[in-house]
Amino acid sequence: MSADRLVVIGGDAAGMSAAAQARRLRAASDLAITVLEQGPEVSYSACGIPYWVGGQVPDRDRLIARTPSQFAAQQIDVRTGTRAEAIDLDAGTVRTSAGETLGYDSLVVATGGRPLRPPVPGLDAEGVHGVHRLADGADIRAAIAAGARRVVVLGGGYIGLEMADVLHQRGLSVTVVLADPLPMGQLDADMGERVCKAMGDMGIDVQPNQPVREIETDADGVVRAVRTDAGSYPCDLVVLGLGMGPEVALAREAGLRLGETGAVEVDRSQRSRSHPEVFAAGDCAQTFSRITGEAQYVPLGTHANKQGRVAGSVIGGRAAHFAGVLGTAVTTVGGLEIGRTGLCTSQAEQAGYDFRSETIEGTTRAGYYPGAEQIAVKLITEHGSGLLLGAQIVGGAGSGKRIDILATAIWAGMTAEEFAGSDISYAPPFSPTYDPVLVAARVVSRVEQG
Repeated sequence: MSADRLVVIGGDAAGMSAAAQARRLRAASDLAITVLEQGPEVSYSACGIPYWVGGQVPDRDRLIARTPSQFAAQQIDVRTGTRAEAIDLDAGTVRTSAGETLGYDSLVVATGGRPLRPPVPGLDAEGVHGVHRLADGADIRAAIAAGARRVVVLGGGYIGLEMADVLHQRGLSVTVVLADPLPMGQLDADMGERVCKAMGDMGIDVQPNQPVREIETDADGVVRAVRTDAGSYPCDLVVLGLGMGPEVALAREAGLRLGETGAVEVDRSQRSRSHPEVFAAGDCAQTFSRITGEAQYVPLGTHANKQGRVAGSVIGGRAAHFAGVLGTAVTTVGGLEIGRTGLCTSQAEQAGYDFRSETIEGTTRAGYYPGAEQIAVKLITEHGSGLLLGAQIVGGAGSGKRIDILATAIWAGMTAEEFAGSDISYAPPFSPTYDPVLVAARVVSRVEQG
């Protein structure tokens, strides 16, 4: 009896997690696994690229978790430099750029995301770079080595802020151009203002409310400035940090159903809603809010790995379900740590909640202990029940990962009052007697109770 055939399209977080998990559960004699990856590497950390550019990670290869040869030792056939050209859902085949047609019994679509690119002239000019693949990081490092000194970062999300931070640390003059009023649109305005002020204080020029109109170039086609309605910002390097969208061209052309977010619509086992023999995972797949149950598109590496593992488990014969997302994320700029989870106030309003929000300020350690820094914690709760809906944190060293405590409480369906009574650790080097997250819960509970 011949082995079943699994074909995985995409060799990064979701795709390789699916392949590896399927192999753990089914031997090669029972399941043949082929992975198609159009790029030269698999299993690399795109999230680590800013820190390689900045020099915190000295060696590119440290961003690569596993190589094709390591997967080959598990009898997983990884084919780099090979693009999936077309999927025939009726025939159960994938046509590759190598001219081969591969049959499958199960297919995992893990084509990832694509950096968002504004439709403006000059975007393809020399000196304009995304931050998506290792080659992008190499190009930015090369530009700096060649003498780039003025950079414009387009966008103020996670990647935009991280790139602005590391390039500033490397001594470049950094301007961040935003279409929105504030950086970090995932935060409420009052918390985003704290981030914006910190960026200005450290010497990063933030230009809000300025959609890009053109990337200006010199006679040789090399970038020389970014033009908005408010003016022109001279530069010799442009970095795109405008976020991600799902890469679904292959899925759309094949006839897989796309969801309301534009990503592949899947069930909680990561199966395609329209073709159950096909799975989708990672940045190309639609997911859902743990709180509201509504469809969402949240392209984060944590979700991609988990979704890939779910798909691999199901293909391997083990029941598994993805449990939804809170959008929990953390980043840092200029020593300021930023975390968020759950719903922000605009999302809570859009979802129809009657909610309350409170923000408190405190310190990351006991006030008398050396190194105590300021921290702001904002909690959003449902009015009446006190159910925790969302949280945001902005503060000094030691602030960011506190968001995980609140994410766990929201995940567990706790109220602010229940969380305020929870037993978390204390010692002066780590927190005040009442940690700021507990203080925030007490304050919002007291407001709720009148």
